[in-house]
Amino acid sequence: MNNLITAFPEKTEKERVQIANEMYHQLIDTFLETIKLLSISKKELNKRFKCNYEVVNDLFESGQNVQLHGGHFFNWEYVNLAYCANLKYPFIGVYQPMSNKNVNKVMYKMREKFGTHLVSVSNFNREFIKLSRGRYVLTLGGDQNSSNMENSYWLPFFGKMAPFVTGPERMSTAKNTAIVFSTTYRTKRGYYQSEFSLYTTEPKLLPKGEITIAFRNFLEDQIRQRPSNYLWTHKRWKHPYDEEKYKEMTLETA
Repeated sequence: MNNLITAFPEKTEKERVQIANEMYHQLIDTFLETIKLLSISKKELNKRFKCNYEVVNDLFESGQNVQLHGGHFFNWEYVNLAYCANLKYPFIGVYQPMSNKNVNKVMYKMREKFGTHLVSVSNFNREFIKLSRGRYVLTLGGDQNSSNMENSYWLPFFGKMAPFVTGPERMSTAKNTAIVFSTTYRTKRGYYQSEFSLYTTEPKLLPKGEITIAFRNFLEDQIRQRPSNYLWTHKRWKHPYDEEKYKEMTLETA
């Protein structure tokens, strides 16, 4: 509720409670749908998940690799399987291993069932170096909370300063990958629509921070359109902003 008060101070308490309740319904559905994904076929998946895949697939012949920048929109497990099953590129997904080894084994098997190359957060640099030598689409959560505040881009997010990870922008400029923003939302229970939006094929030509600012704008717009479609249970503003300490990495001020 603190997150929702920060993001939507203009809404009534009743409206914010409704957003929270709808979000929790979608979170529970995500758990239930994940169980179904263990046995789902590609045909059934494509019946339930639609996307303008051509935005990314049209880039394949150019020889350029792609980075997908998205947020914590429902249902991310659908996203992993559907993107991998329908994109021309080998698909790379970043994941956080679970503490329960048995659950982690089941989730790992489910996530790679259509060929996803899973790269763990803890070994990302080492594992990604090998995969990046070939063709790939890499999907990244651009709204992850950074673990290094002094090496984050600081931007106002819904009017309050928040740190954004620099990795997605730095990797795109280093490897000259096309940047595509992605969003996903439910059309009815168990059915989803995903949309790709090509941002740039020339990241090296852009000023420092522009990709991150553009993604922030995209993220805010998508959340405002469908507030309950975003995972509000994680603290987006967990770190206090120190203007003097973080001034070198501040792109905008609130």
